[in-house]
Amino acid sequence: QVQLVESGGGLVQAGGSLRLSCVASGSIYSINLMGWYRQAPGEQRELVARIGHGGDIDYADSVKGRFAISRDNAKNTVYLQMNSLKSEDTAVYYCHADRITSVYQGIVYDIWGQGTQVTVSS
Repeated sequence: QVQLVESGGGLVQAGGSLRLSCVASGSIYSINLMGWYRQAPGEQRELVARIGHGGDIDYADSVKGRFAISRDNAKNTVYLQMNSLKSEDTAVYYCHADRITSVYQGIVYDIWGQGTQVTVSS
């Protein structure tokens, strides 16, 4: 069973930094797209950043210049380095992966992690 497990959330003061990690498990050959979304209370889930297998990256305008996404294909892991955090970055952050080639499940689409809370105090 393909699964995503996030880590690295927590409480930080405004201006501080956090690094999120997400590991995909489940006898995986490759993952096409990995990314991070977030959802604040009362808001819709929104894209934060995503990265393709070859390294092409998209960022939400609100995080450009402050956040950096990266991935380690050998470890099936995606990271999100968050700097200069603001109170408006407070949300549950979800890892997402799409088009995962798995030994036992074939191609799996649209997998989500359980989410990790990021709280930025002002």
